[in-house]
Amino acid sequence: MLFRYDSQKQPDQEEEENLYSNREELAQVCCEGHRSTLNLQSQQQGEGGGGSICLLCFSNLISNPLSPTLHVSYALSQISQFLISFSISSSHSHFLVSPLLKALSSFDDQPIANQLINLILNLSSSSSSSSLSAHFVATLSHHLASRALAWTRPHLFTLHCLGVLLNCETNNLYAYIKDKYGLVSNLVAGLQLPSEEIKGEILFVLYKVSTFQYASEDGDGTDVLLAFCPKLLHLVVDALIKTQVDDVRLNCLALLTVFAQRGFFAKVNANEASSIILYEADNIMQEPEDGKDGPRLNIIFAEAIKGPMLSSDRQVQQSTLYLLFHYLSCEGASRQQTQVLVEENIADYVFEILRLSECKDPVVNSCIQVLDLLSTAEQAFKQRLLVGFATLIPVVHYVAEVPLHPVQSQTLKLIWNYVSDCLGMLSTSQIEELVLALTGMLKKHAEGRMGMLPETFILVCSVFVALMKFSSPHGTPNLARPVQEASKHAVLACLDISEKHPGQLLHSLYLLKEAYLYGHEESFGKSCNMEIRNSVVETCTTHLLPWVVTAINEMEEEIILGVLETFHSLLLQDSDIQAMELAKTLVSTSWFSFSFGCLGLYPTEKMKCRVFLMLSSLVDVLLGNDSGQPIRDAALYLPCDPLDMLFLLGQKSSHNLELSSCQSAILVILYTSSLHDERLADEKSVLASLEQYLLVNSNDLQSGATDSLALMRVVNLYGLFRDLASMSSQIPYSLKAERILFQLLTENEWDLPCTIVHSVSLKWLFQQEKISKQLSYQVLQFCRSNISVGTDIIVHGRNDRVLNTQAFAELVATGDNYGATILVCLLIQLAKDEGQEHDIISVANLMQIIINIFPAASDQLCLHGIGKAIYTLYYDSSYASSPAILKATSVLSFNILSLVQPEILSDDEYWLAVTMKFMDYFNLSEVADRWNHQSLLVIGIFSLILYHSTNGILEETAKTIMYNTSLVSAINSMICAASFIGPALVDHDEGTSKGEILIFLLLLNYFSLRSLPVVLPGFMDWQKFFDPPNGIQPLSFIGIHCHDLCRLMHFGSPLVKLVASYSLLELLTRLSDQRYKMQLEVKCTMGYLMSVIAVLEGLIFNSDLRVALNCGLCLSIILGWEKLDMRKTTMIEKISWCRLIVEELALSLAAPCLASKSFINHHKPAIHVAVALLKLQKIPEWMRSIFDDTCISGIVKNLSASNLSTEIVFLFRELLNSEFLKTEQIAYLHRVLQECRKHKYADNTQDHRADKHMKKMATTPDDLEEVCEYLIHLMSSDSSLDMDSKGLHCGNKRLLEEIELFFRTLTWEDDS
Repeated sequence: MLFRYDSQKQPDQEEEENLYSNREELAQVCCEGHRSTLNLQSQQQGEGGGGSICLLCFSNLISNPLSPTLHVSYALSQISQFLISFSISSSHSHFLVSPLLKALSSFDDQPIANQLINLILNLSSSSSSSSLSAHFVATLSHHLASRALAWTRPHLFTLHCLGVLLNCETNNLYAYIKDKYGLVSNLVAGLQLPSEEIKGEILFVLYKVSTFQYASEDGDGTDVLLAFCPKLLHLVVDALIKTQVDDVRLNCLALLTVFAQRGFFAKVNANEASSIILYEADNIMQEPEDGKDGPRLNIIFAEAIKGPMLSSDRQVQQSTLYLLFHYLSCEGASRQQTQVLVEENIADYVFEILRLSECKDPVVNSCIQVLDLLSTAEQAFKQRLLVGFATLIPVVHYVAEVPLHPVQSQTLKLIWNYVSDCLGMLSTSQIEELVLALTGMLKKHAEGRMGMLPETFILVCSVFVALMKFSSPHGTPNLARPVQEASKHAVLACLDISEKHPGQLLHSLYLLKEAYLYGHEESFGKSCNMEIRNSVVETCTTHLLPWVVTAINEMEEEIILGVLETFHSLLLQDSDIQAMELAKTLVSTSWFSFSFGCLGLYPTEKMKCRVFLMLSSLVDVLLGNDSGQPIRDAALYLPCDPLDMLFLLGQKSSHNLELSSCQSAILVILYTSSLHDERLADEKSVLASLEQYLLVNSNDLQSGATDSLALMRVVNLYGLFRDLASMSSQIPYSLKAERILFQLLTENEWDLPCTIVHSVSLKWLFQQEKISKQLSYQVLQFCRSNISVGTDIIVHGRNDRVLNTQAFAELVATGDNYGATILVCLLIQLAKDEGQEHDIISVANLMQIIINIFPAASDQLCLHGIGKAIYTLYYDSSYASSPAILKATSVLSFNILSLVQPEILSDDEYWLAVTMKFMDYFNLSEVADRWNHQSLLVIGIFSLILYHSTNGILEETAKTIMYNTSLVSAINSMICAASFIGPALVDHDEGTSKGEILIFLLLLNYFSLRSLPVVLPGFMDWQKFFDPPNGIQPLSFIGIHCHDLCRLMHFGSPLVKLVASYSLLELLTRLSDQRYKMQLEVKCTMGYLMSVIAVLEGLIFNSDLRVALNCGLCLSIILGWEKLDMRKTTMIEKISWCRLIVEELALSLAAPCLASKSFINHHKPAIHVAVALLKLQKIPEWMRSIFDDTCISGIVKNLSASNLSTEIVFLFRELLNSEFLKTEQIAYLHRVLQECRKHKYADNTQDHRADKHMKKMATTPDDLEEVCEYLIHLMSSDSSLDMDSKGLHCGNKRLLEEIELFFRTLTWEDDS
């Protein structure tokens, strides 16, 4: 009996005791009397009791094929249950091996087989060692190796069991297979059976055997599978072709993958290729006896993998791709294998799998790897790539987003294959998608957000360049921004890794160059092209150039050559603005020195050629006209050391073309580098070499062997280094070489206007009196060319390129050269020659331009006799009546007189004659309202002469102007007419002809008033201007009566009001001064004064603060006259408007809204009126009612250090003098004034400089409005507002002075 125990019966206590007492006896034997050693004992506690299983009975039961399957199944289940709860000894386990395997091969029952296999697995897993598994494997393999396989289910179960054991055991069980060859032989033979199930099991066992074998080969290294290689491969491939079951396919694919890894396919294909055995297509399904009687393996293999690739099972597809990868990548794989697969459309299948993968790994990885290997069949794969390329674009986007994706390089390689071979098939949308993806990769890589392999980076750059080249003719504007970003980020990503991966930097530079060329395509808009080129140049100048300059000593030659080539390619586009920008940046970083530094590090022919060719292109861009051609001609012969170049320069080059060519190139290099203040050698060496060149080659130079341009290079270099030598007494120079140079300049034609000259060299030339005649001619040539075609001499200095007129202006303004003398003498010389009208105008215009650039140049022109030159034109030449010359000289005269310093101006007799010429020519005697533009400009010149006469110069000229009867008559007529029209005068503003003439005449009148007391001191009776209108005598000099000025102020336009108010203030000031000095009384009626006061009161609140302030000052002067004081009781009371002015002032200043200094400035005119009233001997009573304690306290509270003005302090000083202030108010004022003084002292120096050095700027005399503004500026800055005697402010200085006066008054009052 197999198992004896009645678990259904519930024994009582007595029975239980008997049971336990007899259990040991019962356990000794089974019902068949078998030994107890073969029993499995179960020790259960509780109600269930225990039992035993006789293994011998179990063995007999399952080993008998005739045993009922129900019993067998029950017995197996009991053993399985036992194993769940109890362990089994090793001896018992090994005892069960034989019966279990015998049962497995005896019963044709699937459930029984499953139970047996599960039990075998449980036994193997429960064993503490692998010996039991090895026992099973050895027995099973022996069983399978000893007999041929047949299509029976027990054989299938046996194979499955072996496969499961081999799959579950982690240890290598291959060593326990004794007859390996027999096993494999039978398995190979079994592959010819028609059953797919048994083929699948055989394939799995072979797969496991192969993996174990290759994991741990036999001691002799024998490869059992290799012996069956051709036949086995064909059988497995045949099985893969025929099966439709995915499980069988997986086993086939797994086994074939192992074979591919071991190189079986490569060996078989090589043998077949060498034997040149051809198979018929209908033999594919026939059984090859030894693998040699059918089609070639690579063909049937291609056919075999198509089915699995179409499977819906992802695992099958993935396994197929994995097999393909190893099939194509194994050692010894031939190009023929790849060719066959491509020709059999395998690439199409892979593209389809990739399309359906939705860009998910690992399918993407496998597909791309396989396609990369298939791409080696270039021509055949090209056709497949055409069809499947669209599938790759989403993959590019996917791998571009994943840092260091495994197939980034392979994907880009496929894209590169396509764009390099089939670029014409790309659509615009595809190009844009690819460009955006690649740009994103480069940007992330440059920013450090995504790593990239060197190979990947190179492919990105290559593909990007190919896409740019294809899209250029089609004009894809959407690519402009990506191209800029990609070219920039590609370079930035390589700057820090150039030493490790120089190839990456070279490819990034290649992309940068192509991007610049991409910006020249005509299919793009100009703005788009400009943006691209600007971006490339910015990358070069901002990032690449600083990097290469600082890290040159750590670079390889290849990298330096790449950078130089990149810059060179940009410079070759010399028509671009960007090329010039790059050239300027290069020379600003001492590029010539850097270039020779490269030659010092790598003195190879390749580097030498690149350096000199690039320098030649750099010179072309900077100087134009193929100026770098001498360098290109002599590039092969030039030395790498600048000192060697200087040595060659000092040699005699007669009849030596190579040396002459080298000297020309050396001069170009030295000349161009010196223009940008770059020294390739010390000044002493360069000057000595130049002098030696002049000395030894003087005959050739004087014979005309050197052209004008080469001569000017020598002159520029010599002048530059001679000037530098003059600054150092340690650098000697040769007078003989200097004489040779001057002789060359005298005897040869040279063209300064067409030469680029260094500013230092130009200055040195103009300091040489010996060549002043030649310089004068060059200046004349420049004037002619500048006027005719608008060209300019170009001068180089620290500010790079500046116009030559600016250089002349600087020369003339500095005064340490003959520039001003040459200009003035040239004008005089032209005046004495006939037919020079055009040249005279050109020179005058040049002077005008020079003055506009440097106003200080007017001083030098005056010092060197510009007045005499103009006089010569008017009186000692045939051009006196030329309108064009008179116009040009009048414009020049105005600007000189407006800018020259008074102490510099002289030659009164010449300016007097010039003034007389102006009066005669422009016929000022005609009616003033007919005057033209030129006439008004002359009036402006006269105003300037009168202005200068106030400084004691040009006095006779000023007298001539003031007493010119024509001018006096014109002014009287114009003023009479203006006064007659009354209110209609407001319509005659500066925008009308009459209004413009009236303003100029009023300005002339003002400057005449300012000039009179200086030119005719003590002569003028200012009372004449206040004569009553009836029966007055006309003035014999330039002047306007007071009542006429009042009418103009009342009825005139804003600008007329302004100029007339300044004139009236000047009159009242002069009359008041005369009254105080001579103790005279004002001879005018009270009605006359009342009418003047009425006009002034009406303009106190004028919107133009200058007008209002002038009127306030005028009113304060009139109120201060003693004549009014005599009648103060009646007059002041009658002037009710004054009270209104003061009340408005007090209310405004006391209001809490006072917030800024500008608010107080608006009330300055009223403050002056209030101060005048406070200064009266008898202050009006209503003043105290207005400035009561409440009002003054409100004003004081509104004051602060930031809004305090001179007028406010002036007002409070008079309130203090008039005892209007209380102690607490004075104390608060004291604190505010102290704080204000503390702040103002800090700014006093700066304000003083600003007031002292008013910036002078040249006006444009052709614009009368600008002339008028300038004269008004002179008038306002030179008026009585600046007179300290009246206690008025002039910036912070006057405010501080007024504060000091307040403190002095306060101290005096305290002392008293």
